[in-house]
Formats: sequence, C-alpha cells, structure tokens
Amino acid sequence: MYRSRVVLTQWYHSHMKKQHLTLTNEDRKTLTELLAKGTVRAGTSKRAMALLSLHAGDALTAVAERLNVHSTTVGVWRDQYHTDGLRFLNDAPRSGRPVTLDGPQRAKITALACSTPPEGHSRWSLRMIMDKAIEATYCETISHQHVANILKKTS
Repeated sequence: MYRSRVVLTQWYHSHMKKQHLTLTNEDRKTLTELLAKGTVRAGTSKRAMALLSLHAGDALTAVAERLNVHSTTVGVWRDQYHTDGLRFLNDAPRSGRPVTLDGPQRAKITALACSTPPEGHSRWSLRMIMDKAIEATYCETISHQHVANILKKTS
C-alpha cells in the first residue's frame, strides 16, 4: 500500500505542472538572448536557465536536478528574482583579500626588474628584486613569490 502511494505521489508531482514563476515578456526575451550569446559565465547561465524552466512550469526539484544544484538554491534564485528582478543574475562583488601593493608600487618593482642587474650578476633573481624593493622602500615587505606574480602580469 505504502509503495503504491509513493509511486502515485511521484507521478503526480512529475505530471502536474505548477508554475513557480511568471516572467515578464521582456525578461523572458532578455534571458533567452543572454543564453543564446554563449559567452555568459556559468553561474549566470544556470540562474537564467532556472528562471526559464520555472516559467515553463518545471518543478523546483526537476530544475535543480537538471542544473546539478540543490532545490533550495533554485528556490532562492526564484525569490531573488521576485525581489531584485534580473539584476540578481550577476554575481555580487566579493570582499576578497585587500590589495597590498598599489599600481605605482607594482610599476616600480617591474621597472626594477627591467633595469640593469647588480654588478656581478647577469640578471635579476626574484629574491634580489625582493631585497632591493624593500631596501628602496617601495614596500615594507614582499615575498619573492609576490614579485613573481607581479612580473607575470606584465608582458
């Protein structure tokens, strides 16, 4: 008896389409065009596909399974759409670690690496640049790996 009720419940939920979201024609068109571009970030694309699927009447669990996210996440996206409209599609800025060296400091380190190496050396090593940058008070502290990352970002 219990098994047949579970099967009937599953059939009911899979066949009864409840529209969890109604998009405006303009929002639906914007989402469709956004996905057609193909150059959208993965998170933005998932959120857009979820909204379109919910508008089409798919269940939260079906959308979540298709997009490989939890159904709670799809519900949050739906609620964010109701609150913020399509603005929620883009990721919010993240706090992250603050920048330790500003542009002029990075430029000085890059210029130092491009300058003539000290006498007795054919080229600059990362550790020599690190020592010279601290000695010249370009910065208070820096690691040789940070110097490498700065130089990697220059051509």
